[in-house]
Amino acid sequence: MAANKTKRRSRGDPQGYLDGQMLIAMPTMRDERFSRSVIYMCAHSSDGAMGIVVNHTAANLAFPDLLVQLDIIPESQKITLPERISDVRVLRGGPVETGRGFVLHSSDFFIENSTLPIDEGICLTATLDILKAIALGDGPSNAILALGYAGWGAGQLENEIQSNGWLHCPADADLIFGSDVETKYERAMRKIGIDPAMLSSDAGHA
Repeated sequence: MAANKTKRRSRGDPQGYLDGQMLIAMPTMRDERFSRSVIYMCAHSSDGAMGIVVNHTAANLAFPDLLVQLDIIPESQKITLPERISDVRVLRGGPVETGRGFVLHSSDFFIENSTLPIDEGICLTATLDILKAIALGDGPSNAILALGYAGWGAGQLENEIQSNGWLHCPADADLIFGSDVETKYERAMRKIGIDPAMLSSDAGHA
């Protein structure tokens, strides 16, 4: 399901749509693909949902290497990239379309007809143009690159939440873009006052 096919809902929507928030996997999550996942929700409506996992790094794949693989920069330029560019995180964004890149970024960068504004200054762009802009130093001030995304059909995410599969919390820039990826799960849990070690499969709903 593509993000631009899902209707936008505001964070305060009385129907409980979660776009613009963080989805947090319960410690008892049975799907290993989402174990200890923190997901930024890009779209959520009665049609389904789409989000990007922000705390699972892509193994053995650095951002400069990806730029070379995509012929955006030559191999010789890789070692001369500024630190803020070479340090852009490459993440496993979810099990859907894992060969495709999705860039979550701050709203100081926008490509007409390509960038999807989400909430609170956060946008999503899934074209090579944003990677080229980042490589040139003209990209957004904050960005992460995710390979793949997490998608749910109509009613699927709601059923998983009702089955104690997920919690949720407000999003913030550090949870999305912070370099300390390994602690995002614990920090997201504590953001809503929960010690991850104290949760069980009998815990209540978010």
